[in-house]
Amino acid sequence: METILITGGAGFIGTNLVNYVLAHTPDSVVVVDKLTYAANQASVDAWRNNPRISFLQADIADEAAMSRIVAEQRPRAILNLAAETHVDRSIDSPRPFIDTNICGTFALLEASRRFLSSLQPSSRPSFRFLHVSTDEVYGTLGPEGLFTEETPYSPSSPYSASKAAADHLVRAYHRTYNIPALITNCSNNYGPHQHAEKLIPLTILNAIDGRELPIYGDGGNVRDWLHVTDHCSGILTVLEGGTPGEQYNIGGANEQTNLTIVDTICDLLEELRPPGANPALTAAGVHHYRELKRFVTDRPGHDRRYAIDGSKLQRDLRWKPKYSFQTGLRETVAWYVEHRDRFNAARLGYNRERLGLGTANA
Repeated sequence: METILITGGAGFIGTNLVNYVLAHTPDSVVVVDKLTYAANQASVDAWRNNPRISFLQADIADEAAMSRIVAEQRPRAILNLAAETHVDRSIDSPRPFIDTNICGTFALLEASRRFLSSLQPSSRPSFRFLHVSTDEVYGTLGPEGLFTEETPYSPSSPYSASKAAADHLVRAYHRTYNIPALITNCSNNYGPHQHAEKLIPLTILNAIDGRELPIYGDGGNVRDWLHVTDHCSGILTVLEGGTPGEQYNIGGANEQTNLTIVDTICDLLEELRPPGANPALTAAGVHHYRELKRFVTDRPGHDRRYAIDGSKLQRDLRWKPKYSFQTGLRETVAWYVEHRDRFNAARLGYNRERLGLGTANA
């Protein structure tokens, strides 16, 4: 049994990845997480009695702490998922995105460089540093075309700019210091354990509570949706078979407009949480979930369309997604209906109010 160190392991993708690694490998897992507002405390609590998991609360931007943890744990791989991820929050308060996404990645790379120098030369090539990034680094697409690994970076938000900078650091450390690094760029994830600030869980929870369903602009912004379990499968595939120094796009081949997402969720809730059995809907004075839709002012710099070309990963490593969007979204809506009590305002730290207008902390 060897050790995989996962930073940001208590976040949305991190939680699912920890569980996926436990189910599909014999490795032990060291989870490093700062436990910010977006952490899944329920997941951390569930891991406490699992002998294959060690949890360490730490900030990845703390270079001394990261060097100590890596030296003590001696992982065969570091999977860096720790990041501030919500575009709207990056518009209101960019600083945490710089600190975590850029400075934190730098601290992890430095810790990895020190750790590698302590190993025998014959052991160094087996180590891997896998950095999980986003398709948002590529900017926006027109109505046609797909992002490939060769698409020039053109980030539009403080979030995507911070992730682009981190990607460049990882690539530079591979080329300069020969760190066996890999980069994955994924499309929009959805699934269980996602924080309520993101579109799909926000829509589900607001609808259940009879609250307005905000739709930015005309609702025509397009995203390529990837079930989080498929993403975890892709990450592990790249970890085990990817070529150091290479970049791999992980996409779901499920392009949907935001308006379609909201309408589909409303239709699923008609079945899974019937309006007649939901007193919140009666109190809101509506009879169907679609009546809660409201078009609101678009967010600044809102990219129109993302779509991933995942053919490199499918061709080189024979990976492909397993979830259809219809199956994945139905399971996701059902999960949030069942776990509604985890997402009250006290636990979330905010009341699902509008973010990202660029007026906070200016």
